[in-house]
Amino acid sequence: MENTDVNRSLKTRHLSMIALGGSIGTGLFVASGSSISTAGPGGALIAYVAIGIMVYFLMTSLGEMATYMPVSGSFATYATKFIDPAMGFALGWNYWFNWAITLAVDLSTISLVIKYWFPSWSSWKISLSFLIVLLVINLISVGSFGETEYWLSSIKVTAVIVFLVVGALTIFGILGQDGAVGLSNYTYKKAPIVGGIPAVLSVFVVAGFSFQGTELIGITAGESATPEKSIPKAIKQVFWRILLFYILSIAVIGALIPYTSPNLLGSEAGDIAISPFTIVFKRVGIPLAAGVMNAVILTSVISAANSGLYAASRMLWSMSKQGMAPRAFERTNNHGVPVFSLLLTALVGGAALLTSFYGDSFYELLVAASGLTGFIAWLGIAFSHYRFRRAYLNKGYELDDLKYKAKWFPFGPILAIVLGIVIIIGQDIRSLVNFNVGRLLISYSGLIILFICWLYYKLRHKTKFIKLDDIDVAETKKNHHF
Repeated sequence: MENTDVNRSLKTRHLSMIALGGSIGTGLFVASGSSISTAGPGGALIAYVAIGIMVYFLMTSLGEMATYMPVSGSFATYATKFIDPAMGFALGWNYWFNWAITLAVDLSTISLVIKYWFPSWSSWKISLSFLIVLLVINLISVGSFGETEYWLSSIKVTAVIVFLVVGALTIFGILGQDGAVGLSNYTYKKAPIVGGIPAVLSVFVVAGFSFQGTELIGITAGESATPEKSIPKAIKQVFWRILLFYILSIAVIGALIPYTSPNLLGSEAGDIAISPFTIVFKRVGIPLAAGVMNAVILTSVISAANSGLYAASRMLWSMSKQGMAPRAFERTNNHGVPVFSLLLTALVGGAALLTSFYGDSFYELLVAASGLTGFIAWLGIAFSHYRFRRAYLNKGYELDDLKYKAKWFPFGPILAIVLGIVIIIGQDIRSLVNFNVGRLLISYSGLIILFICWLYYKLRHKTKFIKLDDIDVAETKKNHHF
């Protein structure tokens, strides 16, 4: 008999570190500089605080459902059971597509970072080599994925903590030759907020992209050894991660580097060598600062690619288990790894990567199409939780019976839904205002793909929006490990 089950072998320390390091990537290390140059230090802080609050509530929503019903590919399953099977189908395939394309983006970024040291090396060979290494790590077992992610995340977390300590000492004049810098960049004279609401809204989108990946906790729930203990612990750490790693980092960068600095304007993901972190380390005279930060950024991008390969394969496996993808993709090896799901994800990611070497236009279209999928997944999580909690109470169950309770319901999911819609609309506000149809089709192609998937499943299977009274929470409880 063929094996179709995954193994519950991820330990609490794996999940905690995935929660801590899950969203620390080029969004923080590189693109944070452009956020400050766009909206000023105050504007960037407002955007990151708002998105940080939204993400915290999203994770508590996901935590409540994931401890109640821990499955791999979780939020597509939740949308299927609590909203409409057609929505679960659309969310699942969209999320898989997003991570497969993001894998290609991460692999091409890895080659950029490596070329910092070895400019003559071939880009496609570097990318392909790392794809093969990551594929092998994921094929061995979920434990090897978890262990790799644990150590890669540890490096990122350590780098941010060192940066915050060095930054704080520089602000107070203990390090560096310039004396105490203080918080003068936040004073009215220095214009802490520039560009008004449009600028802050554009940073909302950047901040949202920076936080994508936090929902991985929901994906790992199905392979956690003790989901009822490890998931609540990981969720609690989300708050401290948001506060420490994003809010404080943005605050330190804003205090030390004026928003008018030309160095910040270069802080785009394509220009990996220029990072606000590198600028601050250089300022206090740390030797080889650029090389050290480049190495940290390299581990960060490898971690993102590793997570992407894992997340996409588990979503495809989950969809197959529910009959929403070909049955071949539910097969697992003796270590509980969905081999065919992994191979297809690697193949699609690799094919998307090859298009970047032979013509940018199609590759850019693929990246744009995947851009909104993370935010769409967040909306799916928030709406699923809102419906789950209402159905749970509707059936007369007690909240105290839940292993983990999301705080401030229904404020949390409603805030996440409202802010999620604002971010999606703000994706390309300029094209919306000017009604540039060509640009709109590219920028919002993720929504078009979602609608096509939803409509296809809806027409083929004649599914209906599930009424609250028809959501069988008791059956969900019985099928805890389906």
